[in-house]
Amino acid sequence: MLLPKGFEVEMYTGTPEGEIVGLSDRIVADLDRFSREPDKRNVEYTTAPLCSYDQLLCELVRPRQILRDYLHRLGSYTLVPGSTLSLGDSGQFFRSDPNNPYHDFIERSYGSTVVTASVHINVGIGDLEVLMRANRLIRVEAPLYLALSASSPFLDGKVTGDDSTRWQVFPQVPEEVPLFDSHGHFVRWTEEQLALGTMQNVRHLWSSVRPNGDRRPYNLNRLELRICDLIADPIDLLAVTALLEARIWQTILDPSLDPLASSRLPENTRAEALLELTRDNERAVAKDSLDATLRHWEDGREILARDWIEQMYQTVLPTAKERGIRCFLSPIRQILREGNPAQQWRRACENGSSPREQIVGAIEAEIRRERELEDKLCRLLVA
Repeated sequence: MLLPKGFEVEMYTGTPEGEIVGLSDRIVADLDRFSREPDKRNVEYTTAPLCSYDQLLCELVRPRQILRDYLHRLGSYTLVPGSTLSLGDSGQFFRSDPNNPYHDFIERSYGSTVVTASVHINVGIGDLEVLMRANRLIRVEAPLYLALSASSPFLDGKVTGDDSTRWQVFPQVPEEVPLFDSHGHFVRWTEEQLALGTMQNVRHLWSSVRPNGDRRPYNLNRLELRICDLIADPIDLLAVTALLEARIWQTILDPSLDPLASSRLPENTRAEALLELTRDNERAVAKDSLDATLRHWEDGREILARDWIEQMYQTVLPTAKERGIRCFLSPIRQILREGNPAQQWRRACENGSSPREQIVGAIEAEIRRERELEDKLCRLLVA
């Protein structure tokens, strides 16, 4: 038995030379399954909730092939990897829908800090209190998923010094989001934020992970991990998803796997201490990703992000094997060995390359990878 999973994938459009060009208004008008972001330089597509990883792989690849064909018909355009405006221009905002009042609010309030590309991983959980427990666990471990996915070391053609510039600049709204101890807590807190105006609507909760559903905050059915940078390689994305699902299964089967219950931090200040620790870990990972020194939620001990991920990998292996998804986990070890995209790109720049050269190379590598995946898997499943 596996949980249903779906993705929201944001991607930039632009030229083969890495220049980002806003085309989402035209894409959304002409293609199904794609939706616009406030700035038209990136576009989003979603996948239906599916349990099968093989089917998810095809659902990730097919829309990109459709979009690439469409972009080619428009001109010399392609998809540009990375999670920030790597080669510029972060000084401008290009509205995709000038008449949308929510987009107007976003532009006025946040400017181009929201013009990022990422992937949101949604995992279905039917029981409300189990969902809230999973939300607590994944919240304190969310920095590890950012460490695996970091792909935004550039902004406006420069190396920023951060592996995830996206998470450094993206606004956290509201500024203080608690570890919800129950579904009722989440409902009361959300209603209060809407009344105070710190949230404009129920979608205006921009945290690393959040409970989600068709009628938030009342009807919830999934956990949404939002912290990841764009994971351009679909196989790597499925690996991160398998790690997430295995971890969720662990807390489903073992209710004691709950930071509020099992952390050894002082009980009277535990919730606040866990939030502070998690915020510090997010900042550290945004800067140094896999090489960041973090504090573990269990007891506050210091640990390198890559070592924590390796420990988690070993911990979830039996669960992943029982669920039949162990094979999908294997790319995690490769990422730990070779580094995430941000680390690989920064190393190349330290050796004399440039941000533009790295982005252009990543564009070409992504095209080759998607063709390989469609040829080897998607056609087989269709047949």
